[in-house]
Amino acid sequence: MALLNVSMCSKIPNPSRQHLSLSGYPPPQVLIKTQSEASRNLALQIGESVCKAGLIAALSASLFAANPALAYIGGGPYGSEVTRGQDLTGKDFSGLTLVKQDFKTSILRQANFHAAKLLGASFFDADLTGADLSDADLRGADFSLANVTKVNLSNANLEGAFTTGNTSFKGSTITGADFTDVPLRDDQREYLCKIADGVNPTTGNETRETLFCK
Repeated sequence: MALLNVSMCSKIPNPSRQHLSLSGYPPPQVLIKTQSEASRNLALQIGESVCKAGLIAALSASLFAANPALAYIGGGPYGSEVTRGQDLTGKDFSGLTLVKQDFKTSILRQANFHAAKLLGASFFDADLTGADLSDADLRGADFSLANVTKVNLSNANLEGAFTTGNTSFKGSTITGADFTDVPLRDDQREYLCKIADGVNPTTGNETRETLFCK
């Protein structure tokens, strides 16, 4: 399709312009011819624009057909792999830089995010059951509606992370985790305070203090 458009566009002629007489007052037949050619030039310019638009559309369609992942990469830098709405059970992301990566609604059970840089990443409505997020940088990450049960959050930095909705931390390990400025429901905070201990090695903050435990 792209080759056909290129061929069609290349066949559009480019007529030369007619010059007026030196006197500045062309005879009527020349004036009529000039006006006719001006109209023709305008039509040709419109035709060229249409061809170019068609060529761009064809190239884009062929690109996405060749590699569907390029059409939707989840809004993050993890190569061209789709990470949103995917089953990524047991996937190893340890130590990777995944700033603002989009994991919305994905299944991430037993996934390994140890020491990964996940600033601003989205885990909205994702299933992280049994995942390893120890030593991960989770500042500003979105855990809204996420299932964070039985997750290893040891020494993780969750400063400014979002946990609104029904985010569940039941059975998770939070030793040394930093929850500074994380909005939590009273029942979430009460549960986490029962298991909170340790000091975050990066920020130096005690886990219980970041949770405002009594």
